[in-house]
Amino acid sequence: MRNFLASSMLTIAAGLVVVPAQAQTVEIEYWQYIFDTRVRAMDQLIERFHEEYPDIRVRQTTFPYADYQTRIVAAHTAGQGPDVVQLFYGWLDNFVAGELIQPLSEARFPAAEIEADFFPIVGAMQRDGQYWGLPTAVRSLALFINNDLFEEAGLDPANPPQTIDELRDAAISAVKYDSAGNITSVGLTLEMGAQDHHWWREGLVRQFGGVPYDDDGNVAYDSDAGLAALEFVTNMQTEDRVGTTGFMDEGQAAFRAGMAAMTIDGTFRLGSFNSISHFNWTVAELPANDDGLRSNYASYFANAIGARAEGERREAAETFLQFLTSPEAMEVWLEVVGELPARREVAQTDKNLTDPVYGPFLAALDYAHTTRFVDEAAQRQVAIDMVNRVVLQNQSPADSLAAAAAAEQAIIDRSR
Repeated sequence: MRNFLASSMLTIAAGLVVVPAQAQTVEIEYWQYIFDTRVRAMDQLIERFHEEYPDIRVRQTTFPYADYQTRIVAAHTAGQGPDVVQLFYGWLDNFVAGELIQPLSEARFPAAEIEADFFPIVGAMQRDGQYWGLPTAVRSLALFINNDLFEEAGLDPANPPQTIDELRDAAISAVKYDSAGNITSVGLTLEMGAQDHHWWREGLVRQFGGVPYDDDGNVAYDSDAGLAALEFVTNMQTEDRVGTTGFMDEGQAAFRAGMAAMTIDGTFRLGSFNSISHFNWTVAELPANDDGLRSNYASYFANAIGARAEGERREAAETFLQFLTSPEAMEVWLEVVGELPARREVAQTDKNLTDPVYGPFLAALDYAHTTRFVDEAAQRQVAIDMVNRVVLQNQSPADSLAAAAAAEQAIIDRSR
C-alpha cells in the first residue's frame, strides 16, 4: 500500500484534511539610485532571481541620486530601510559609522574566494579584515570621441590623442564658436563635478610626477605636480577656451547632443551612449604623459546587506547578494549598463579584451588607482570649489590649490 503520509499527499486524520506546510515566501527590499540602465538591468536580474528562488521576492526601490543617501539615513532612523543596498565604495566609512549596513558573513562570502576571484580594487570594501559589500561591476575612465566632429576639425578618430598635450591640441582644434565668440560646441567637456575630479586626482597629478595622497591617507597634492595638474585643467577654460564648466549643464548631455568633440567618462555611460544614432563615436584610453605614463581611476558601486536585515530576511538578502555577484549577473550588467564584470575571469575574456569599446576600459584596470575616500561627496566638492575659484573668481591656481588641500585634509582629519 502506498504511504499516504507522503509530503505530496493529503492526510485524513480524525475527520480532518491536513495539508503539508508550504515554504513561506520571504520578501526583501533592494535600494539603488535612479539611473535608467541600472534600473533596467536590476529589473532583469530580479526577474531571473525569482525564477531561480521562487520563495524569495525582491522589491526594487529607487531614489534620485541627490536624495539617495539622505533617504537611507532617514529610513534607518525610522527603524526601516533596505535589506540589500547599493552604495558607492567611497561612501563605505559613512555607511559603517552610521550603522546603515552590516559586515558580510564569512561563511557565505569567504575573503579568500573574494580576493582570488575579484579585481583587487574590491579591497576598498574591507575594513579591519571584514568585507562590507561586493560589486557586480567595476569601471574605469576613457576618452569618448565624436568621430564626426573630429573629422570636421581635420583630426583622425582612428588616431586619438596619445599624450595629454595632444589632447589639449585636439580640443583646441575641435572647439566651435559663434560670431560673438561664444562656445557653441566644446572641444573637451570640463566638469569637475562629473569625472574630471577623478581624472585630475588620480590621472594628472600622477602624470605630473606627484601623488594625491601619502601612504597615511593625508593630502599630498599641494605640490608642484598638483599645481601643474590644476593649471592644465583650468588653462583649458581660461586661456585655451576649449570648453566651460556647465556647458549644457552636464558634459555627458553635451556629448549626447553632438556638441562635444571629446568627453572623459566611465563605462557606466556606455548603456546610454549606445542609443546615440546621429553621429559615430569611439573610445580610447586616457592619454599618457610625455614619458608614456598612463594613469586612470577605477571605481564601483557595491551591494551590501542592510543593517535591519535579520533572521530569514538576512539569509534571503545574502542569497540575493550572492546572485548579484555571480558570473550570470555580471554578464547581464555588462550587456545592459556597460560596466565591466567585477570577476576577472568574466571580464578578461578574449572577446572583451579585443572589443573596441570595452578594451580601453579593461586595459585601464591594469594601471588605475582607487581613491580611498572618507567622504566622497565632500571631497568632490573641494575639487569643484578649487577649480571654480580659479575660473570664476580669478584666484591664483597656487592659492586655490592650497585652500583645497587644507579643506580636504580637515575632512580627512575629522574622520579619524
